[in-house]
Amino acid sequence: MRVFFDRELDTVATFWRIYRRDGVALAFTSHDRDLSFGGMRHLAAPGMIPAAIRLTAELANDSAEVQGALHHTAIREEDLAAGLFDDAAIEIGAVDWTSLEHHTLYTGQIGRIEDDRAQFMAELRSTKSLLEEDLVPRTSPTCRAEFCGPGCGLSAVRFTSVLVLAEVDPEGNRVRFAGIDSEAYVDGRVRFMGGPQTGLAFGVIDAESGWLVLDRPLVTGTMPGTRAELREGCDHTIATCAARFGNAANFRGEPFLPGNDLLARYGLP
Repeated sequence: MRVFFDRELDTVATFWRIYRRDGVALAFTSHDRDLSFGGMRHLAAPGMIPAAIRLTAELANDSAEVQGALHHTAIREEDLAAGLFDDAAIEIGAVDWTSLEHHTLYTGQIGRIEDDRAQFMAELRSTKSLLEEDLVPRTSPTCRAEFCGPGCGLSAVRFTSVLVLAEVDPEGNRVRFAGIDSEAYVDGRVRFMGGPQTGLAFGVIDAESGWLVLDRPLVTGTMPGTRAELREGCDHTIATCAARFGNAANFRGEPFLPGNDLLARYGLP
C-alpha cells in the first residue's frame, strides 16, 4: 500500500467524489490536469480546497469542509440553489498523480452549503453523524411517523400517482397538474422524473387555486410535459388521521397528553 507524505517532495494530490441523489456522479482533483482512476475521470479543480479533515476514534462527528469557486462548469450556482447537491454522498482521499495509487480518507454526506455568487463552502457530515439521532421517540401532540412510512401503516402506492406537468410558474415557485385536488397534496411531495431536477423530491408547502407551491426553487429547464411522481400529504394531526385516512389506530403521537402549560390553565384559588 502506498504511504503518502513519507518523503520531502511527494507527488500527491487530493481527490473527491460526489454522488448526487439524482444519480449523477462527479469527481475532482486538486492536481492541475485531469486524472482517471477507479473507473472515474477526476476533473482538474485547483480552486477547490478541502479544509482540514478531523478523524478520531471517538463517537463524535468527524468534521470537514470543502470550498471552491463557482465558475467550475460541474458545480453551478443554480444547481446548488436547486438542491441538487443536498445530502449527496462524498468521498475524499489522496492520489499519487504518477502511479495513480489512491486511498480514501473520508466518507460522508454534504450538509449545509453556503455560497456568495463567487465561491461556495460545503459542510461535510461523516457517517458518525447517524449516531446523533434520537433512538427513543419523544412525546408530541402530532404524529411522528412519516406518512406511508414505517409506523404509519398506510400503503404508499395508494396515495402516489404519476402525472404530467401542465404548467410551471418559476417566479412563484409553483407547478400545476391537471385533474387533481391540490389541497390533498399539501405537506406531500413532488419528485420529477425528467428534466434538470430528475430524482429530486420537493415538499409541497401550500396550494393556491390548483397550483402546488414547492419548498425549493425550480431551475430553468423544468418544462410542461415533464412526468412527475406525486405523493399526497398529511398534516400529522389526530383529526386528519382519523377522518381522512381512518388510521387513528396507528397514530404515533400523544394528542391528549397534558403539556407544560397545564398549571397555567388552572385558575388561582
